[in-house]
Parts: sequence; C-alpha cells; structure tokens
Amino acid sequence: MDPTDAQTACFEAGIKFGSLYHQFAGTPVSPDSADSLARAMAESIENQPYCESVTVDVLTDELESALADGPADYTELTGRFLDVEIRVDYEGHTVRARMEMEDGYPLMSLVDVEE
Repeated sequence: MDPTDAQTACFEAGIKFGSLYHQFAGTPVSPDSADSLARAMAESIENQPYCESVTVDVLTDELESALADGPADYTELTGRFLDVEIRVDYEGHTVRARMEMEDGYPLMSLVDVEE
C-alpha cells in the first residue's frame, strides 16, 4: 500500500527535523552568535523540497544560564536551547511540526495536518 499524501507530508517534516537537529547539534553557540546560527539553520532547511517555512529560536535565556557558571563564553548547541517549527506542503497537505523539550529530551511532534 502506498502512503497517502498526508502521510508523505508528515514523513517530509520528520526528515527535515532529523536533518536540522543532527546537522547542527554540537555547534559552538554563544548569546552573541545565537541569532546568526538560528538564521543559518532555518535557511539551510528551507532549501529542502516541500519545505514552506522554518522558524528557529535559540533560547538565549537558557543559553546564558548555562554559561553563567562555566569557564567559556560559549557552549555546544543541544535541543535544550532550541524552539523549532517547520511547515511542509506536499500535494496540498500542510503539516506543522514542532521541536520542544519534554522531560529533558528534545521531541519532535506533529502539531497539525491540514488539507
């Protein structure tokens, strides 16, 4: 059985999240570089097929808190510092998916699927 167009749209959203997270996890980030890194992340994923939009927010309050007691001016990027939303359109089906922390783990989830 072939997947439906809505299922394919959901799959595409998952591919984009996997690419975004695993491409950028571990990148050195500081409060000063957070905005430019967020733009680079969004723009790179928007290049992928069927991607309508990507919003990446680096949570600078969380970042500053993590750096407050450390010896360096930067840390490595993890899901704890990110709030991400991706919109995919495939054959008239729009999928909105988000990545947020849940119980200390970055989870990607479907928000809605529209026709």
